[in-house]
Amino acid sequence: MKRLRLFCLGGVLAVGLFLAPTPSEAANIRLGLGADYWFVESATFQFTLGVETHLAGPLHLGGRFGAMLVSSPDTLGVPIDLVLHLKLTRNFYIEGLAGPWILFEGDTFRAHGAFGFGLQSGKLTFGVEVGYISPEPAIGLRLGYKF
Repeated sequence: MKRLRLFCLGGVLAVGLFLAPTPSEAANIRLGLGADYWFVESATFQFTLGVETHLAGPLHLGGRFGAMLVSSPDTLGVPIDLVLHLKLTRNFYIEGLAGPWILFEGDTFRAHGAFGFGLQSGKLTFGVEVGYISPEPAIGLRLGYKF
């Protein structure tokens, strides 16, 4: 059963990479790593692919999705978020995120909403995200690389 879940998760990631826009179609493509402390449940670890497009001025709109591991009980999932990203200065950003996080065991769909902020140096970003994964709050760290 776990092999089937890994196979399904790999399929979702492969389809996502295939459908992701090329750099000429989108302003930014970002690979990300994340780790959250989910206050009641456990820890979550994510590997995500994000795509952002420029709206106006320092404002970008995008989405991110990927693979997720929840540590207790051990289960896999798919985090999906809509992202509103604002570059305040050349090196500082804030963002708002919202979307469903899909787990393969227990309560399948979890609501996620968060506020993030951090530093950007060249193509690398490092930030903190504070938010909510139903039914409890979460806090985490994010590391990203923009193409």
